[in-house]
Amino acid sequence: MRKEQHTKGWNEIKTNDSWALFKIMGEFVNGFEKMSQIGPCVSIFGSARTKPGEPYFELAVDVAQKVAEAVYGIISGGGPGIMEAGIRGAHAAGGTSVGLNIDLPFEQHDNPYIDSDKSLDFDYFFVRKVMFVKYSQGFVVMPGGFGTLDELFEAITLIQTNKIHTFPIILVGTPFWSGLLDWVKNTMLEVGNISPHDLDLIKLVDSAEEVVSIIDAFYKGHNLSPNF
Repeated sequence: MRKEQHTKGWNEIKTNDSWALFKIMGEFVNGFEKMSQIGPCVSIFGSARTKPGEPYFELAVDVAQKVAEAVYGIISGGGPGIMEAGIRGAHAAGGTSVGLNIDLPFEQHDNPYIDSDKSLDFDYFFVRKVMFVKYSQGFVVMPGGFGTLDELFEAITLIQTNKIHTFPIILVGTPFWSGLLDWVKNTMLEVGNISPHDLDLIKLVDSAEEVVSIIDAFYKGHNLSPNF
């Protein structure tokens, strides 16, 4: 009897999984259709818990404003914290601001600076991450938590394994990121789990001007196009 109950439950899960495919496909189709019309953009990542007035929030606003002035749109997660700072900066520069929203406990709400026709809602993290990776000409990574690290290391892995084209990945904030990079160099590299040239995929800076300089220098030799 117990085995039959377990089997019944498993069959129900399989049925629900099959129907979920249509929702997943719908999110991909909607995302591709809208994002493909926006043009070259740079994504800004960081903690949703960073408050206005804090140094990294204000630095993210400055970074986004200067990137937007260099004629790139800004993509963010659409919520508060660094995401809001990025969109604020784009808005201040009169640039394109894109919000890729997802419902998260205690953290996510749409911020008012997103262009009204460029606010997309997702239920699936993996669909949302595809949009970031496919349509970003660079990742600017401010201090953040596990979600920020997830997006950072996924992008590095995809570039490292030649699954997508190379694009700039820029960490902003030496005091925050230097410990992680020291561990990468002194532990991961030391035991041979990465190659020395993998370190070239990441740049570490402290100013908006450095961010723009790296992105502009990179695209003097590369085409602006989706990454796969």
